[in-house]
Amino acid sequence: MKYALTALALLTACTTTPHGRAPDLTPIVATEDRNAMVTYSLPRRIDTSPTYPAVQASLWTGDRGSLLGDRRAMQRGDILTVVIEIDDRAEISNSTDRSRSANQDLAVPQLFGLPQRLDRRLPEGATSANAVGINSSSSAQGNGSVRRNETLELRVAATVMDVLPNGVLSVAGQQEVRVNYELRELVVSGFVRPADITRQNEISYDKIASARISYGGRGQITDMQQPRYGQQAVEAILPF
Repeated sequence: MKYALTALALLTACTTTPHGRAPDLTPIVATEDRNAMVTYSLPRRIDTSPTYPAVQASLWTGDRGSLLGDRRAMQRGDILTVVIEIDDRAEISNSTDRSRSANQDLAVPQLFGLPQRLDRRLPEGATSANAVGINSSSSAQGNGSVRRNETLELRVAATVMDVLPNGVLSVAGQQEVRVNYELRELVVSGFVRPADITRQNEISYDKIASARISYGGRGQITDMQQPRYGQQAVEAILPF
């Protein structure tokens, strides 16, 4: 019993935030975003042509660093801004009403004289003329409604993880903000068409295919709102 309590205490200590200590931020040294920025899917083209000072000073070149250059994300390692503005409202109402009634009578006044012979042996007032009578009725009513309201406004920088063969960009971004002992996490990923990226290098969430958006947190406040593991185990085992 002592060893079981010790193992349970160690498990609880490993899976919850220690008291008086803020949750650790995820290190960015070996993240997928950083790997996409330091590696390239295709080798970069080395320009061996001579450089002229007049070309470098021109405002009309097509380079990304020029005044009229396209600074939108277009290759692996580039960064763009994902704008998340969700304001969804849904209301569904269903109503069902059903009723049914039935009435059946079975009378046998004459059957080779058998009802008359049977009536003689029945108690006074009883007769077999109306042998069977069945009445039935049923009714059912059901009402259901769903009402949902979601509002979320966020902005997060995402990195181009890969350029697919059809030119679509695979993007992913993660943001962590720690306030006191609570860590807020925002994760977004999906596929973006380069044509949907605005001149401000922004993309709306509704233009991201297979969008995966996660907004949550971890820390002491989140940990206190969760039931203890013993309570979760008891609720999973008890059949009532």
